[in-house]
Amino acid sequence: MMKTRIPPENPDANLKAYFKTYKEFSWPEIEREFDAFDAEKMNIVSQAVDRWADHPDKKRQWALIYERAGVVRTYTYQELKEESCRWANLLSERGFAPGDRLPILLPTCPEIYFAMLGCARLGVIFVNLYPSLGFDELEWMLSNAEPVGILTNSDLAELLPPETAHFARNIFIVGDDLPGLFSNELPALDLLETMPTEFTNTLFPADTPLYVLYTSGSTGPPKGVLHAHRDMMGHLMTGKYVLELDGDSVLWADAEPGWVTGTVYGAFSPWLCGATSVMQADPFSASTWYRTLERHQVSVWYTTPGTVRKLMRAGDDLPERYDFSNLRHIATVGETLVSDQFFWVRQHLKRAPHDTWWMTETGMICIANFASEQTRPGSMGKPVPGIEAAVLDINGEPLQMLTLGELALKADWPAMMKAIWRDVERYEAYFRNGWFLTGDMAIKDEDGYYYHQGRTDDLIKVETKLVGPYEIERVLCQHPAVTEAAVIAKGAARGTPTVKAFVTVERTYPRSGRLKNEIKAFVRINLHSDIPLTEVDFVDELPKTRSGKLLRRVLRAREMGLPSGDPFKLKE
Repeated sequence: MMKTRIPPENPDANLKAYFKTYKEFSWPEIEREFDAFDAEKMNIVSQAVDRWADHPDKKRQWALIYERAGVVRTYTYQELKEESCRWANLLSERGFAPGDRLPILLPTCPEIYFAMLGCARLGVIFVNLYPSLGFDELEWMLSNAEPVGILTNSDLAELLPPETAHFARNIFIVGDDLPGLFSNELPALDLLETMPTEFTNTLFPADTPLYVLYTSGSTGPPKGVLHAHRDMMGHLMTGKYVLELDGDSVLWADAEPGWVTGTVYGAFSPWLCGATSVMQADPFSASTWYRTLERHQVSVWYTTPGTVRKLMRAGDDLPERYDFSNLRHIATVGETLVSDQFFWVRQHLKRAPHDTWWMTETGMICIANFASEQTRPGSMGKPVPGIEAAVLDINGEPLQMLTLGELALKADWPAMMKAIWRDVERYEAYFRNGWFLTGDMAIKDEDGYYYHQGRTDDLIKVETKLVGPYEIERVLCQHPAVTEAAVIAKGAARGTPTVKAFVTVERTYPRSGRLKNEIKAFVRINLHSDIPLTEVDFVDELPKTRSGKLLRRVLRAREMGLPSGDPFKLKE
């Protein structure tokens, strides 16, 4: 753990006094921030869109800014309401009922958000899917979801399995031409033009399903994580206290809607706060990202350390060409934000990045660095108000500070997943003695800051102590030749574990046996003389999910000669 302490960036932030707010916080306080809130009957769209669209001073405010290939399309809250009402009417006309599923398989576009909101109005469960899914994975997800309909385009429709038409009565196609692959294809945009722009939302019990997102599992097929309408309380609270959103904010969460960050913080959270959301559909380039921040006067940017790493590789001089004067808050998610990334962003974008931690299963940010609090590079931060966190031992008992264990959260909170779709056993495995087990290893310091130390199956034993792989990887990356690193534990003769490192190196360094020995010695000198680092492999790239999380289990499977699958098709 680093001892660097960064002073608060904004003492006048929305969350001004962390300890006081955390101690006195109650979820009913958040409920009072909604209009005519009813804890028994609710609909997230009523609060995220309709209350602003019906407000004379907010209805013409931009809710969504969409850019692709230099062309910008904007939608006010009034237009967002109208477009989503069209979708609700279309789904209703086509026989969709509450509880039915609509997978959305589209590249980044506004129609994803319109359809999401239309589903929510009616009680249909939307299922955002990555457009880059492989055939087999897509086939499994659709079989598991058993949707009544699917929303896609002509190109992606070719990925749909032939039996799709048997269970999906409606295949909505966005685009000018129907692919002619299924007998039940429908021209979505043409049909929407005939739909009314008003729709009376159905009000539901708080736990009524809202969406399912599929996320990879370490011991089985992807699992469908189910969330409910009551998530909106967590979306609003974290948008306000963690991302510093208000009604004048312009938020860019540069994540695809197929990732939970794109669903929650690309749409629901900013709209519940009455803010504007930016959607950038162009492929990544450093100049595109900088230009997006400048052109749309982004005030809050929610990104990933992986994106920061790409920006760093593009050079130190490039950001100097752009105007980031509107940018007042930066937050990251997806993997640990290391110190060199932290200081690079602070130097070149003039704002310190604030790392956050959460999972698809948690439904909202649960641990974060706050703008009004001291930041500690390398730390996930502290629990958000309403979340009780702890580090547990193998028996499920809380550990003392500075002791490695499993990160757990006290169940439950409003945005916690409601189920694993059609898999009760997998859902129940998350809980023990009232705690939600995250599967992540962590350490808590004396001031309540948490530090991520890898997954539960990534631990490495050094003598009598357990060492998280992140600590070894951090030291590896301090070697001038190493750009990225991952380590796994390997069994050995007589039961003594060893460590193997996989590293990518700078082009200027030759891949040699001598360099491997230098790297091993460097780790022992800078971390622990007894670290059993016996092997170093040079690789071109490390396997990661789309969100940038390192997949050590893929490396472990490859090392054992087992199938590992395509890491780029996994979400986390």
